Formats: sequence, structure tokens, C-alpha cells
Amino acid sequence: MKIDLQQMITEGRNPASQNIDELSTEEMLRVINNEDKKVALAVEAIVPQIASVVEAIVTAFSQGGRLIYCGAGTSGRLGILDASECPPTFGTPPEQVVGLIAGGHRAILQAVENAEDNVGQGAQDLQTLGFNHRDVLVGIAASGRTPYVLGALAYAREQGAFTAALSCNPDSPLSQAADIALTPVVGPEVITGSSRLKAGTAQKLVLNMLTTGAMIRSGKVYGNLMVDVEATNQKLIQRQINIVKQATECDDATAEQALAACHGHCKTAIVMVLADLSAEDAHALLKQNRGFIRQALRNPGAR
Repeated sequence: MKIDLQQMITEGRNPASQNIDELSTEEMLRVINNEDKKVALAVEAIVPQIASVVEAIVTAFSQGGRLIYCGAGTSGRLGILDASECPPTFGTPPEQVVGLIAGGHRAILQAVENAEDNVGQGAQDLQTLGFNHRDVLVGIAASGRTPYVLGALAYAREQGAFTAALSCNPDSPLSQAADIALTPVVGPEVITGSSRLKAGTAQKLVLNMLTTGAMIRSGKVYGNLMVDVEATNQKLIQRQINIVKQATECDDATAEQALAACHGHCKTAIVMVLADLSAEDAHALLKQNRGFIRQALRNPGAR
């Protein structure tokens, strides 16, 4: 199938940068920066659609489902990046948010020729994961027409799963293949066709919102504190102490003692301090309130 790239917004030629190779370094960077300013506004225009996808992800998580990202090239790498940050930030199991990329693990670091054109591999990769109706698939492709991603979306729809398409070209085949289209239209790139630039930035902003929003709605955040953070190094151990202090207004010693008593589980330590409970009782209370600190504090007699 022949693709007419000239009809795609992401492949258009940007008049603001047509003489960028003749500019001074600072002038060149200002052109790039001015174009980047358009990205957040493009994302703002689709916040209602992003909210709908977040709600679908929250529902999936509550039913034991997963969020699966699927993309090729930059799009695939961005999905993998967002997925890989969820366990350390929100204490999620690594299988809850997963990123797939056309060409497999090798494609994370270098291009794998023609991998994105393999429509069957998208479906096969989902089959290998045991993808089912409880999961959510977000297909990512700036162009909106990557065969690998289209194959994955078709398979996900066949399983009865909720699907979303993240692209930067309106009315694309990708958008038409999903339940909800997320289409931040950022316009032509500074370097023609280089969708790792504005399109990539827009995709990263949307992915940030999808996982962060879903984790907040799943009780992984208290106030604006990442209360399920895992302490895997010295920096994060100190962050846990700071989080408990900020959430409870206690001193260092109290925070450290609470964290030690509950084996470094921030949520439990916070409930221990605020509700004056033992580690065991605080843990039980959280469990009865599905891990939501505010619910646990409002219902302390439920343990």
C-alpha cells in the first residue's frame, strides 16, 4: 500500500523553520522553542478524551487488568519509558503497565528495519502477553497508520478490550481503529517528518497524564505525595522519610520509626502516625479501604 506522506500533518513542511540551517545557534533554538510552546496547547484540547481513557484504565486495574502500550520507533520507546517508571514511582508490579515495541527488545536501542510494517506481529505480541478483555491497549503512532500498531488494535478489539489510539494526525486509520482517539495536533515539525520532536513531546505528555491520572485515581497518591514509592536506593529511602514527614507533620525520628516498623511501606507508616495505630492495624485498615489513605483515615473503626 502506497502512503502519501504529503497528506499527513506530521510530514508537512514548517514555514517557520525553512531557513533554520542559516540561523545562528540561538536563533535556531528559539525557532525550536517557539514550536514546542504549541505542544501543551494541543494536548489541552484533548483533555476530555484523555480523562475518558484514564477512567477506563482505572476500571481495568480494579478488575485485575493491565495497561498495555504498543508502538514503533520513538512511539514505542516512549511507551516503554512510561511503563518502566510506574513500579519505582507507584509501587506497581512490572506486569501492570507494559510497553511493547515493534522489533522487540533490540528495537529499544536501535532501529529494526521493517519491523513496524509487520501487521501480524502486533497481534502476536499481545497474544504472547496473554492479552484479554480486562486489559486496556493504547496504540501509539505519530503518523496514525503504523501497521504493527493497527494489527495490535484489531486483535485487542477482537478480545473485547478497551482501546485508545494516540497519534498526531486527525482521522487517521489508527484513530478509526480504536474506541477513543487521542489526537494532539501539533503541526509540522521543525525538521520535516522528524516526529520525535513535537509529536514525541505531545505523546510523552499524554502518556504522563494517563498513568499519573490512573495511579492517583487508584490511591497511589496522597495529596501530591507518591506514597507507594519503593525505596530501592539511598535517595528513595530519604524520600520515603520526607513523604511521611510531609504527610503527617511528624519529625525525622517518628517517620523513621514508623517506616522501620512497617518494613518501609509509606502508606502504612502515614496511617500509623495519623491514626496512632500499630503497623499491623494500619496495614489491615488500608487493606480494608483498598489502599486509599483518606478513606482509611475517615473510617478508622473498620479494622
